[in-house]
Amino acid sequence: MNMINDATHVARHEAARAAAAAGGEFLTFRLGTEEYGIDILKVQEIRSYEQPTRIANAPSFIKGVVNLRGVIVPIVDLRIKLNCDSVEYNSFTVVIVLNVKGRVVGAVVDSVSDVLELGGGAIKPAPEMHTAADTSFITGIGNVNDRMLILMDIEGLMTSADMGLINDAVTH
Repeated sequence: MNMINDATHVARHEAARAAAAAGGEFLTFRLGTEEYGIDILKVQEIRSYEQPTRIANAPSFIKGVVNLRGVIVPIVDLRIKLNCDSVEYNSFTVVIVLNVKGRVVGAVVDSVSDVLELGGGAIKPAPEMHTAADTSFITGIGNVNDRMLILMDIEGLMTSADMGLINDAVTH
């Protein structure tokens, strides 16, 4: 059964890569000195950072939960999850509220930049890297003027097994 889930994950990720290569609108944000882009259609809203309620025994990248208009939302610090050098909370720190597979999840980032429309010609495939770091959620590299934008499959990242946020067997 695990092979079927793995195959489904690979197929979804390849679909995300193809969608990124075709272009579209991306919300851009910063993690440290790097700029990332995610599919704008996955974004529900952007909120200022507020200290979440910590959950006992949760991984360090899950900061806790917040109550968002009656919905309990897990908050993931992408800076910790993606091994950024420093993690500081300041007035620019925001939570991107995402809707992935019908579940609301918050992602903490250093700051939000803007929304960019990228054509397929502005997106290059992500380089193959054989490192210990998981780069499977990078769908491509966008080039806008002199900016390099790392395009991320945010749904694939948030629904990955190591996150433990969404049970794939329940959500299909």
